[in-house]
Amino acid sequence: MLKMRSVTIDDVAKAAGVSIKTVSRVVNREPNVRAVTKEKVEAAIKELNYRPNQSARGLASRRSYMIGLIYDAPSPNYLANLQAGMIEACRESHYGLSLNPVSYHAPDMVEAVIHWARQAFVDGIVITPPLTDSAPLMAALKDEGIPCVNLSSPGVGGMPAVLIDEEQAAYEMTRHLIDAGHQAIGFIKGHPDHYASACRHAGFMKAMDEAGLKVPDDYVAQGYFDFASGREAASQLLSLSNAPTAIFASNDDMAAAAIYEAHSRKMDVPGDLAVAGFDDTPLSRQVWPGLTTVRQPIRAMGRQAAEALMDAMNPAGREKLDQAGEMYIDFQLQQRGSTAG
Repeated sequence: MLKMRSVTIDDVAKAAGVSIKTVSRVVNREPNVRAVTKEKVEAAIKELNYRPNQSARGLASRRSYMIGLIYDAPSPNYLANLQAGMIEACRESHYGLSLNPVSYHAPDMVEAVIHWARQAFVDGIVITPPLTDSAPLMAALKDEGIPCVNLSSPGVGGMPAVLIDEEQAAYEMTRHLIDAGHQAIGFIKGHPDHYASACRHAGFMKAMDEAGLKVPDDYVAQGYFDFASGREAASQLLSLSNAPTAIFASNDDMAAAAIYEAHSRKMDVPGDLAVAGFDDTPLSRQVWPGLTTVRQPIRAMGRQAAEALMDAMNPAGREKLDQAGEMYIDFQLQQRGSTAG
């Protein structure tokens, strides 16, 4: 049986009519390659289905062509979308992605992350909440000299971040509920360790205050971004003698739980209770009625964070990344049946 010959960088260079060095510069995302040349090389790579030899690539440049993602048990839907965006970007630039689940409260958390980063030899790391808010971890990563991008939080270490305006998004969703005629609105807070939780609560309170609507203490229930805590919080709110006519939950998992709890009480959604969530995960389109929610483009955010890290692998790119600051992506309100549109 004949064995097919692997496509080499020489083949790509010949097909594109450029030098091997030019192909290498395009593959490695180096700057100062003319757009027309870059397009020719990328077309040849696609046509020949060229895949760089990662080992040889790494030896030549002393890089691993691997970026990392560290996280602490986020919503499965959030994690799936984040990974999809990062993998998409990595494939286009012929990088690998290394995942590292981390326990935020583990006493050796910082040491474990640094050990993993050294062993995996990652060229850069995307960090998710609440890890973004660990000052010791941020300091240790800076000491290691590893390019990092925070996701969904500015973090505490002055690192660049890809995020949305959480407070404004929650403000606009609350205004949507108020404009629909609701005055008694309950709120389910997210995990207290997460930056987003405080921002979303602040946006809710700001909208209620501007509308002259008081929020009794028992109208705010604590959740932890999971279904179980969301249902417990919804039960707490709906058991009040003056129960709210609407519930805004800090993520879709908890909002879906609020709909489930309402249905278990034979309540009509949205007739008896309007429910809104946050994130626009697939779950928001799988519950009945469909969930009104804030669309946080996690996949696009993951892609942008990965691209920023890969671009930082050259000196000019690293300087650009260090100066990037907070990179905001637009959010959208997705109005569905759970709030009567």
